[in-house]
Amino acid sequence: MSKIQVLDPHVADLIAAGEVVERPASVVKELVENAIDAGATSVTVEIQKGGMSLIRVADNGSGIPWEDCETAFLRHATSKLRTSDDLSAIGTLGFRGEALAAISAVSRVELFTRTAREDLGTSLTIEGGLVMAKDQAGCPLGTTLVVRDLFYNTPARLKFMKRDAAEGAAVFALVQKLALSHPEVAVKFIRDGKQELLSPGDGKLKSAMYAVFGRDIALGFTPVQSEAEEVTVSGFVSLPACCRGTRSYQHFFVNGRQVKSRLLMTALEKAYENQKMVGKFPGCVLQIEIKPSTVDVNVHPAKTEVKFLYERKVFDGVYYAVLSALKGEDRHPSMDLTAPRKAPTPPPVMTPAPAPKAPAASAGGFTRMTAQEFRKSTSLRDSGRPSAPSILRPVEKEYTPTYTPPAAFKPDFSPKSSEKSTVFHANVEKPVEIVEKPKVPVVEKPRAPLDTPPAPPVPQPEPEQIRMPAPPVEPVREDPVPPTPPVVEEAPWRLAGEVLNTYLIVERGDEILLIDKHAAHERLNFDRMKESGYQPMAQTLLAPVVFTPSPEEGAVLLENLDLLERYGFACADFGGGSLAVREVPDYLEPGQAEEALCEIASQLLLGDPTDPDSARDAVLHTMACKAAVKGGQKNSREELMVVARAVVTGQVKYCPHGRPVAITMTKAQLERQFKRA
Repeated sequence: MSKIQVLDPHVADLIAAGEVVERPASVVKELVENAIDAGATSVTVEIQKGGMSLIRVADNGSGIPWEDCETAFLRHATSKLRTSDDLSAIGTLGFRGEALAAISAVSRVELFTRTAREDLGTSLTIEGGLVMAKDQAGCPLGTTLVVRDLFYNTPARLKFMKRDAAEGAAVFALVQKLALSHPEVAVKFIRDGKQELLSPGDGKLKSAMYAVFGRDIALGFTPVQSEAEEVTVSGFVSLPACCRGTRSYQHFFVNGRQVKSRLLMTALEKAYENQKMVGKFPGCVLQIEIKPSTVDVNVHPAKTEVKFLYERKVFDGVYYAVLSALKGEDRHPSMDLTAPRKAPTPPPVMTPAPAPKAPAASAGGFTRMTAQEFRKSTSLRDSGRPSAPSILRPVEKEYTPTYTPPAAFKPDFSPKSSEKSTVFHANVEKPVEIVEKPKVPVVEKPRAPLDTPPAPPVPQPEPEQIRMPAPPVEPVREDPVPPTPPVVEEAPWRLAGEVLNTYLIVERGDEILLIDKHAAHERLNFDRMKESGYQPMAQTLLAPVVFTPSPEEGAVLLENLDLLERYGFACADFGGGSLAVREVPDYLEPGQAEEALCEIASQLLLGDPTDPDSARDAVLHTMACKAAVKGGQKNSREELMVVARAVVTGQVKYCPHGRPVAITMTKAQLERQFKRA
């Protein structure tokens, strides 16, 4: 019996589909690229349940003739290649002829297409790679391809799919990249009946960036334009102050094809050296145009990786183009691209409000009222009803009023101990002379004349208040700085000091340890939070922080809202791909919320989505980092001793991200440097 046999065609198709169709985003990529190659100027992508239930891609391209509809779904059938020489200069996005065959092998496909020379279009139904029906149908010019029940016949592949939200976010991110790669094509994206993207298709990259990123993020980019002998670079790069915590905003396109290239990424970030903050990554939308014969796109089944014939020329072209754009930028961008909300301006302290509807008590026990209200209050008092106190305010010009308050109304005119002595009078525009005959005789106390400063009154405590004797005042020490209590240092090591406000110097026998205090303290925080089930206090923000993460980051944050809430973050979907943050942990400033959540999202994307401990650790990593002491920050010796002791005793060896927290230099190594050995 022969051990080697030819596989069944259906099995071969399933294997080929595994290379091309990894997830719903792979299907959308192949179909949209085919639409662009067909000359479409408008493409609509619609998905349901992350693309697992339904994917519909409609375009206004050239369409497929009646006689070629079935042939298009055969393996290695394409209209973009004719001879082997065409492989050396590929100018289209699709060329393998495997996309439609691979998609139809693992799903149920419906095709509606019509060319300009046909009066009626074609309707074709395929299930599992087999043609079920073909008929004429009325349909618009172009092609509409509907993919249902993806991987319905391959359960081994189906079980590896993520949640619908994650798969939908991957499709959204891909459609955004396609809209950026071809700004001349109007791209519409609809997810579960809701439109989430619409690019204008006017051929301007800036317009596509506004549609994809939003206005606030797009304003943080500066244009790039460079033409070399064999490399042309155009597009936009982010300003140094607008760099982000992840590389999710880096988009490279080679001859209109979206690619992932470490060469291009390195050239971009090299141009930002000494211009951006440490730990931040620049964003870009760069179009690289080179001769098709100098780039090999046939190195990956998904066509996302390429090889360059002249790597140095491509590197230099991108590097110098970005560097020139950054040097020519004369704007001074800010980290916060949103205009801060202005706090309401408090009213003047000593200026009365104009004619309030109801008397309101002011500081000092008085009530604001107009002159008319004041006169009315006096008439009410004459009729035997209780009177209201008058409104008082300071004036520049002094005068002597003729009205004397009754005994039941005794405002305190004495100045406060911390305020300037001021003479008060009734709130009227001109001195008003009020003469009345009190029904009850009032005994007036002698008062100082108004043209001289009044003498300080003798304080008389109220009957209900109990005056406690003031504590004795201690004499002021002559020493400007109190002496620090001596720190008992443990043998056999000694904290020798700190350099650059970042690195601790510890002497231990014949060794010298340089300790990164931030990394060591970060590990201490991480271990403490993980062991004790740390739950910080959440502080509610007066105004929510709204920001737009990348689709993948936004999806993973929305999937873990309960986890974020447990650690002090209250987030909600704000619409349009944005998130609104209404609560942050007590150790974070509101301006750090976006950065912290983006870092948490990147950690969650790297972790195992099925492991709850992995998701918890991802959040704790960022929390421990934000709560740790920072490099360049001054700390007391007692605080530094805690960090040094944890490292010397072996409690801390690595930071949560795996970086070492200390390096060692021996006495022999140091003596060799000074030529003493």
